[in-house]
Amino acid sequence: MKGCIQFSRNACVAALISVSAPLALHAQVSAGGPLSAVPSLVASGQGEAKVNPDRASILVNVQTRALTAAAAGADNAQRTKAVLDALAKLGLPKEQLSTEGYSVYPEMAYDKNGGTPRVAGYVVTNTVKAETRRPAEVGTMVDAALSAGANMINSLSFYASSIEEPRRQAISLAVANARADAEAMARAAGGSLGDLIELTTQGATVPPRPMYELSAMRKGVAAMAEPTPVNPEQQTINVFVVSRWRFIPAAH
Repeated sequence: MKGCIQFSRNACVAALISVSAPLALHAQVSAGGPLSAVPSLVASGQGEAKVNPDRASILVNVQTRALTAAAAGADNAQRTKAVLDALAKLGLPKEQLSTEGYSVYPEMAYDKNGGTPRVAGYVVTNTVKAETRRPAEVGTMVDAALSAGANMINSLSFYASSIEEPRRQAISLAVANARADAEAMARAAGGSLGDLIELTTQGATVPPRPMYELSAMRKGVAAMAEPTPVNPEQQTINVFVVSRWRFIPAAH
């Protein structure tokens, strides 16, 4: 989008704003003539903001073993249904419960004296993804899934559904820091800071933050006296800017 703004000096400024990546903003302002002909200062700045996660997701595995693939699959289907029913009873709708993966593979047995390996059985793994908009209840979800027959929790992630407002707060801080550095540079060079010529900011999208990963089997969960404690931490949004300013030398 391009626009022309009239200033008191009758200078026409063309502003170009384009989005080149998710949550990344690039803005450039040019003021008459090539930038290389303008005495300028370049300063960078960083801004930071915090956001509380309001969503969470867990990956729950149901893994079964049997002598045949069919038997392992049938047992897995029964246990997975029990896990889904347990999560649904907590108030999770069907659209927040999905299958992330399903695998069947043989377990091989090896003779100590050598020889050809043989198939000793089959392993079936069904991975269910459960999402919630109530992060405080994730511990209850984990316990319910494990009690119903799940035996692995692959990951637990917390994230914010929107980071636009805190990201803009971080941008404001980053620009203010860049300007303060530019002013200090101008004074140290014996001049003063002029108009802003160019401003670029790159802030990476904040990904879901994995809280922990469990790869070991969990057994005897029904006998657990205490619920699984879960305490999501705030997410940090970092934004970096690079600015170019007109440098005004001191009059001689």
